[in-house]
Amino acid sequence: MVPITLVHHGDTHTYDMPLDATVTDLVNEIQDVLHVPVDNQKLMVPKLGMLKAPFGDRPITDLQNKKITLLGTSSAEIDSLKAASEKAAARQAHLASARRNTPKAYSRRDPLRAQEESQYTFMTLRPLPNLPRPERSLAFLERLKADPGIRAAMRAHKFSVGLLTEMDPLSYTESSHEGTTRILGLNRNKGEVIELRLRTDAYDGYRDYKIIRKTLCHELAHNVHGPHDRNFWDLCHQIEREVAKADWKSGGSSVGESEFYEPSEEIAYDHGGWTGGEFVLGGGGSSSQSAAGTTVSRREIMAKAAEERIKKQKKTQADADGDSSTPGGS
Repeated sequence: MVPITLVHHGDTHTYDMPLDATVTDLVNEIQDVLHVPVDNQKLMVPKLGMLKAPFGDRPITDLQNKKITLLGTSSAEIDSLKAASEKAAARQAHLASARRNTPKAYSRRDPLRAQEESQYTFMTLRPLPNLPRPERSLAFLERLKADPGIRAAMRAHKFSVGLLTEMDPLSYTESSHEGTTRILGLNRNKGEVIELRLRTDAYDGYRDYKIIRKTLCHELAHNVHGPHDRNFWDLCHQIEREVAKADWKSGGSSVGESEFYEPSEEIAYDHGGWTGGEFVLGGGGSSSQSAAGTTVSRREIMAKAAEERIKKQKKTQADADGDSSTPGGS
């Protein structure tokens, strides 16, 4: 007799087979004892690999003194799995039927508000494909579009913007010995296109979300007013308050100091509207005003910003000198 030892489901089984028996005789014996159908049996045998049906006439002696592992499911296990599968299918069918018969919950969504949100929004979002990882910029633009405060303000003022996109920082940064001037946002033709400076100057990251959102509030105000006059700033600050209020109501971050960030003198938001691909100082006015206005290039705008900054610095210094010369001054 040839003793054949195998392991099945962690249990060891030994079969004494006649010297002239074949592997087929062994698997038939396994079927009779363990109730694992022959077609379900797989024998893992060192150096021989996996043996499976049909097993043929391989002599049983080929398996002698081998550490054999039997893979296979018994008939009882198969029946149990089948019953469990049928039971699960019946349960799923019952749940599906119950869902179909359950009255639909009353929708609290206001259809008028849904219509307004689809109308007063950013129709298209577009990152710059030539810059690294445009998918991250797209996600940033999508976050701005979905921002509860921005959505509320756009509904309230009936703002519709054709394209919201990012600007290339390199194209809107001007450096000189006097310092660096950065444009944070642009609004072309009262909402046809709004560009926002999302990225850092080195393209290795993104600017603070709330600062960018505040810039967007500024640019949305240019949908109504071009020049940075009192009317513009009143509307801009109103939009900022509305955005902050809606953000607080929606459970967003509490309004902190960064919510009302004031850019330094060397940072300009946009210097007014942008018409026909060119910047217009005090743009956004009537056609007669535009005709009388001065159309300038981006470089000239940067130079103008630097000039204004220098004027402010000189005025501050002059005021300080005047105070020091006043009798009794320190």
